[in-house]
Amino acid sequence: MDECIFCEIVAGKAPVSLVYADDQVSAFLVLHPVTPGHLLVIPNEHFVFLADLPSGLAEHMLGVGMRLAAALRSSGMRCEGINLYVADGESAGQEVFHHHLHVIPRWAGDGFAVSASAWDNPRPSREDLDRNAGTIRSALDSLPTERQVGSARMSANM
Repeated sequence: MDECIFCEIVAGKAPVSLVYADDQVSAFLVLHPVTPGHLLVIPNEHFVFLADLPSGLAEHMLGVGMRLAAALRSSGMRCEGINLYVADGESAGQEVFHHHLHVIPRWAGDGFAVSASAWDNPRPSREDLDRNAGTIRSALDSLPTERQVGSARMSANM
């Protein structure tokens, strides 16, 4: 593995403004924040993509993100809303290839925008939406259940 700045942070080898840490995750302020208080929640172990996370870790990360969002709202820092954001893969905007959850305080006129030129296109037809839903359901049905994934991971670790 190439050097990973988030692994260096967890190992105490890189400076960080730590806000939260437990045995599974760490949360810290971002060096180039969208707004003041912009946090990242990262797993303490190196996992690149959301699908790489072991059972329960994504849920734990989201729970920590929710607590941090509540803390931001009650901190006195400017925060009228919160964005929770995950960029999973390079084409989705992931720049650091160690999975992470952004917790971004927001307010009207803060300069951050989520937009896509595709939103200017005509809406898809109900038939297109139904066809795409069927395609996704078929793919979902072919995936192992959470129980099967956990069982396979336990077998692989033995």
